[in-house]
Amino acid sequence: MEIVSRNIKKKGITQRIGLTLLLIILSRLGTFIPIPGVDHDAFYQSIATNPIVSFLNVFSGGGFASIGIFALGIVPYINASIVMQLATTSIPSLEKLQKEEGEAGRQKISQFTRYIALFWATIQGIGVSLWVRPYVFNWDTTFVIQMSLALATGSMMIMWFSEQITEKGVGNGPSMLIFINIIAGLPKLVQQKSAIASNNPTVMDLVVLASIFFLIIIGIIFVQEGTRRIPIVSARQLGKGQSQNKTSYLPLRLNQGGVMPIIFASAVLVLPAYLQQIISNEIIKNLLLQLSPAGNNKYIYTIFYFSLILFFSYFYSSLVINPSDISQNLKKMESSIPGVRPGKATVNYLQKTLNRLTFLGALFLAFIAIIPTLIESITSISTFKGLGATSLLILVGVAIDTAKQIQTYLISKNYENIMK
Repeated sequence: MEIVSRNIKKKGITQRIGLTLLLIILSRLGTFIPIPGVDHDAFYQSIATNPIVSFLNVFSGGGFASIGIFALGIVPYINASIVMQLATTSIPSLEKLQKEEGEAGRQKISQFTRYIALFWATIQGIGVSLWVRPYVFNWDTTFVIQMSLALATGSMMIMWFSEQITEKGVGNGPSMLIFINIIAGLPKLVQQKSAIASNNPTVMDLVVLASIFFLIIIGIIFVQEGTRRIPIVSARQLGKGQSQNKTSYLPLRLNQGGVMPIIFASAVLVLPAYLQQIISNEIIKNLLLQLSPAGNNKYIYTIFYFSLILFFSYFYSSLVINPSDISQNLKKMESSIPGVRPGKATVNYLQKTLNRLTFLGALFLAFIAIIPTLIESITSISTFKGLGATSLLILVGVAIDTAKQIQTYLISKNYENIMK
């Protein structure tokens, strides 16, 4: 009986990993299927040094540079998720649908998110078709329609892949796809950086860069795993005069949103690049250029990026943890925080603690994101732009979250086997 249980547990996690790998392979294959009618060689040569395309390739795994059918990647779905989450917090009917309707309400929210993603993917597809016009053999309205439909369809397939990975696979779907796209670009990045390293920087520059690289990894792991444990005591313990149970606590993570705030901020940074291709007003185009990675003034872009990470850190933290709900749950369990009155005082205490933790975590994320710009101003090398601190944070964060999910799944299976 024990052998059968172990085989079922192993089969379950094996199937999840197998499905995840299959969907990842399909998502990678789609990036190498080019859109017909485009002079891909001429286009690739013209955008080889374009920082905007390099930034977009992080999300598409190189599909944007080759104009593959999956060129838009997961970006439309991420943008739609941002819009829907903002709408949920500001529109009472949507908030009620999410909190009070249970699984049916969440499915409706997901359906609305898909509709928004489809709309945004279509708009982006039209923008890309207008952008590549100089490199198209026969550019006309039919080509615009066909290319927009192909890119939107590819984006919807990527969205479906991400949802299947989240529900039936291993890890968070959007984060996992971005993780794989970053990994896919590492060989080419190492080759490029090796050529640069042999010409420009000194040995001391490379030593300093490697040290910073190592410290960033340690810092990411420390912050991702950092938690504030708030002790909890039950009324039963107080009534019997028992000492506080040290194993009962409420864990609040230093970085509640994980890698999602930085992914959301990076997705928003893509918007100026798209809008710049569509808008003809020179003043607005120059403003959008300064907010994109290709801008001449790196300080404006850095401040904008820094502010976005702070905003999404607080925003995502408010979605993950609601102090009012925690206070009500503690009251239902007849538990409380030592030295804090139940009710409003508990809500205020939790909110204050959460704000402090979120501020520290957001500062760390924002600082990690702008490290390449800071190093460029100090040293004579352009650091690891392709594998920037942002990409490194996503890699380490997704790896940690995925490992935790697998561990949780195995523990739950062991618990089910014990109960049987």
